[in-house]
Amino acid sequence: MHIKDLSFTSNNTARLLYGDLNRNLHELEKTALVTVKARGTSLSIQGEAHNVELAVQTLQQLYRLIEAGYPVYPQDVGYGVHILEKEPQADLQDIFLDQVFITARQRVVSPKSLSQKIYIDGIRNHDISFGIGPAGTGKTYLAVAMGIAALTSHQVKSIILTRPAVEAGERLGFLPGDLSEKINPYLRPLLDALFDMLGKQRAEEFMEQGIIEIAPLAFMRGRTLNNGFIILDEAQNTTYEQMKMFLTRLGFNSKAVVTGDISQIDLPTNQQSGLVAAAKILKDIKDIHFSTFDHGDVLRHPLVQSVIKAYEKSEHKKRIKA
Repeated sequence: MHIKDLSFTSNNTARLLYGDLNRNLHELEKTALVTVKARGTSLSIQGEAHNVELAVQTLQQLYRLIEAGYPVYPQDVGYGVHILEKEPQADLQDIFLDQVFITARQRVVSPKSLSQKIYIDGIRNHDISFGIGPAGTGKTYLAVAMGIAALTSHQVKSIILTRPAVEAGERLGFLPGDLSEKINPYLRPLLDALFDMLGKQRAEEFMEQGIIEIAPLAFMRGRTLNNGFIILDEAQNTTYEQMKMFLTRLGFNSKAVVTGDISQIDLPTNQQSGLVAAAKILKDIKDIHFSTFDHGDVLRHPLVQSVIKAYEKSEHKKRIKA
């Protein structure tokens, strides 16, 4: 076992670092696999040498974040540990202080992983960007945040959110209601992100004015989309033809962000995913950016990472047997 002592100069900053009832330190113990004892502005960290060094580096960087005015919560401690475990040279300030948008509830939307930072920078610097990876990695939420930030800063005049209406084990035609009511379950995640960022009333006002449009992918055919921020969500369920159609809708002063999870394709087994095809066909075009996420980037309930890993392991075994 290895023990290392750490001291801080500011009592108030140290208190914020420890968190209410030392919750931040408890999260550090859980994620870095160490034992932490606090006494005033001093800490004693015990555990395997690698884990202790990881914990110390995380604490030192989080302390500087607090000095820069960033409020640190237990989930930030967990994110910090995962980032530095994956990339020891990473600077948490470069990631956490990259403010994308402030929501209606005054919550700052910023990247919480190195992959998210790369994804956001890719969207900023490219007119077409892809975010590919499992659920819970923030692909859609961050794309919506980037779109709203571009809209409210007058970089674009509209946001268009679209998804392919492909059934995931259910039959769209047998759902009750008119077309709008039938497609609503497919578009709900996009609405949830909008309402969270803008507030329900303001989001609905933008939609009524046509500034924000949410529609099935089929509604994009034949259009040229100028001065817009266009997000194609659940792109793994596009066909080859649909993906080609979508990417050729892009007009002047527009950005397109394509998100999807190639492990959750709901197309018939004999039909190629447009997202899979696009990743192969477009990979050498330097002005198109691809960001990839894995289970280590999942920011939902910790069990989601375990679920994804278990399914990946099971599917790998099936492929070997086949």
